[in-house]
Amino acid sequence: MKYSSIIVSASLLLSATMLSSCSDVLDTAPDGSLTIEEILQDPVKVSGLLAKCYDKIPQKAYTYSNFEPLPTSLSDDAWSSDEGYNGLPVNVIYNGRQNAESHPLRDTGGNVANGGSTSGVAIGSYWANYWAQIYQCNQFLNLIDRAVVDNDPTKAEAIRSRYKAEAHLLRAFFYSELVRWFGKLPIVEDTYAFDADFSGLKRESVYDVVKFIISDCDYAINCPELPWRIDISSERMRMTKALAWAIKSRMSLTAASPLFNEGNNYWEWAYKINDEALKALLSNNYELYTTVKNTTVYGTGKGSAFRELVATQADISSNPRDKETIFQHRANNGHWIWHIGYIGSTMNNTAYCKACPTQELIDAFETTDGQPVLNLANPYLDEKHLKPNYNAANKLYDPQNPYENRDPRLHETALCNGDKFIWDGAKQTVESFVGGKNQINFDPSNRKNTRTGYYHCKTVAPNIDGGSGNVYGTMLPWKFYRLAEIYLNLAEAAAEAGHLDEARKAANAVRARVGMPELPSLGKEETILRIHNERRVELAWEEIRYFDLRRWQSPEGNLHTTCSWLTAMYITRNSDGSFKYERRNIWSKERGGADTRDLLLPLTTAEAARLKSSTGVDWQNPGW
Repeated sequence: MKYSSIIVSASLLLSATMLSSCSDVLDTAPDGSLTIEEILQDPVKVSGLLAKCYDKIPQKAYTYSNFEPLPTSLSDDAWSSDEGYNGLPVNVIYNGRQNAESHPLRDTGGNVANGGSTSGVAIGSYWANYWAQIYQCNQFLNLIDRAVVDNDPTKAEAIRSRYKAEAHLLRAFFYSELVRWFGKLPIVEDTYAFDADFSGLKRESVYDVVKFIISDCDYAINCPELPWRIDISSERMRMTKALAWAIKSRMSLTAASPLFNEGNNYWEWAYKINDEALKALLSNNYELYTTVKNTTVYGTGKGSAFRELVATQADISSNPRDKETIFQHRANNGHWIWHIGYIGSTMNNTAYCKACPTQELIDAFETTDGQPVLNLANPYLDEKHLKPNYNAANKLYDPQNPYENRDPRLHETALCNGDKFIWDGAKQTVESFVGGKNQINFDPSNRKNTRTGYYHCKTVAPNIDGGSGNVYGTMLPWKFYRLAEIYLNLAEAAAEAGHLDEARKAANAVRARVGMPELPSLGKEETILRIHNERRVELAWEEIRYFDLRRWQSPEGNLHTTCSWLTAMYITRNSDGSFKYERRNIWSKERGGADTRDLLLPLTTAEAARLKSSTGVDWQNPGW
C-alpha cells in the first residue's frame, strides 16, 4: 500500500533506512552496514539510539527564520519591524497570506548559522519532525529490553531503567509540542510495518492525548534511576522527574482550556495535577529565584532577581544557584540574543530591530500599588485600542508620565523612553521619541527602528556591550520550563475550579519576588482575569502568550479583539523638555493571523489528503 501518513513516512525513513539514519551517531562495519542485532549488542551504539530520540528538540526564541521570535511576534505582545519585508514570515502572516500548503510558522526551520545543528533543525516542520521523533522513541522502547546497555551486568538494569524512562518522557515532550500546535492527534505507541492497515487511525480528543502524555510522564516519575535534577555538565538537557511534572502541569491546563475541552469541565482534574506538581517540585529542591548573585550587572532593585534569572544560563550542580529553571536547551545551541531584539535603530554595531513590545503589553504591567492600569474585563473602549478603559481604582497611573510607579518587571522586560542601558562601553538613554536616536518609525521599509516606541530587553543582560569582542553574539540556552510557570498554572486551574484562596496564594508567590502587593480577595471571574494578566507579565517573551491567547478561545472563537489592531506609543518632545504621549495604531489596516483558523496550525495539504485517503476522515484543522 502507499505510505499514507506522516506516521508511515516516519516508518519509511527510520525502518527502511535505519542504517543511514543512525550513521550520524553510530559507527558502521567496514562495508557500511550494521544489522539491528549488532547495534543492540554494543552499549555505545544503544546509547546512540537513545541520543537520536533527543534530536530536534526546538531551540525557539531568535532561532526562528531570519532571527525572528515568531510566536512572540504573532501574539499581541510584539510587533516586528520586518512586516514590510516581502517573503519573511511576519510579512506573510501579518498580511494574511499564510495557507495550508505554505505556512511560515509551521514550516520555518533553523540552521547552523542561526543556532541550529547539523543533526537536526533548530525548530520548525513541526508535524513531520515531531512524529519522526515519536517514532524514534517508540522504536527505542520496542528494542531496549533486548539490548546490551552495559558490559557490567550489575549496572545494566539500572541503566536500562533510566533509558526507558527517558524515552517515555521524550515521547511525552514531543507529543506535548504537537498538541499545542495542532490539537487532536492519534495515539501511537508502536512502530508500524509498511503494509499495515491504517484505516482505523484517528485523531483522539486532546484530553485523551494528554492522559497518554501524563502516563508517559508518570512512568518517568516512578523510575528510581531518573534524577530530579541534572548535576553533571556532560548530561545537560537529559530528562528528569522535574520535567515530567512540568509537562503534566502545562498539558493538564491545556486539556482543560476552552479550545480543547470539548465542552467538558476538567478544571478540578487540572487543579489536582498542578497542586501535586508544585508540591513535588518544592519538596525536591526547586524554588523561585529571589536573590541576585551578580549585583554589578543586575543591580539590587526589586526586579533584579527576575532579570538575572531570565537573562542567564542555569548552572549545572547538585545545589545550583538557579533552582527555578526546570529544563533548558544545550549550552552550545541556545538562542541568539545578539543586538537583534535589544535596541536596534541606527546606533553603532546594531542591525535590525525585529520584535518590539506593543503598547498592549506595556498596559498589562500594574502600578506599584497592585492596581491594574486598565479595566481587565474590557481594557479598550474601541476595537483599535486607541481609547484605553482605565481602571477607576488606579490612582497612581499618569498617562503623561506612564512609566513611573509601575511593576518592576516592566523595565526588566521592555526598554521605555528614558530608560538607561549600556552600549559600546558607554551609558545610553533610550530616546524613542520622534527625533531621538532610537526614534519610532512607521515606515515599513525601515527595519532598524521600533514600530511601537519600545525595545525588548528581557533576555539580555543590562550591561551587554555591542563594541569590541562581539559580546552581543552571546547565546543563551532557551528555558522551556521554570517554576514560576508551574505556580501560575496552579493559580489558573485553582481559580477556574473555584479554589480562589489557593489561586491567589500561588500567584502571590510569583508577585512577591518583585515586591508586588498580594492579589486582593475577589470573585471568581475577576480572579481569573488577574491571573491571566499575571501570566502575561511574568512570562512575556517566553512564547507562553501565543498559546494562552489560543487555548482561552472556544473552537469557534478568534483573536480579533486582542491581535487585529495593535498600538504604539508615539512620543514627541515639548519645548520645555517634557514629553507628550499619544497612542497610535501601527498599521492603518488589521493585522492578519487573528482568524478562527489561526487558533491551530494546519497540516500540509498533501499530508491531509494522504490521511483522508487512508482513513476516510478529514484530518485538516478548521478553516484551512
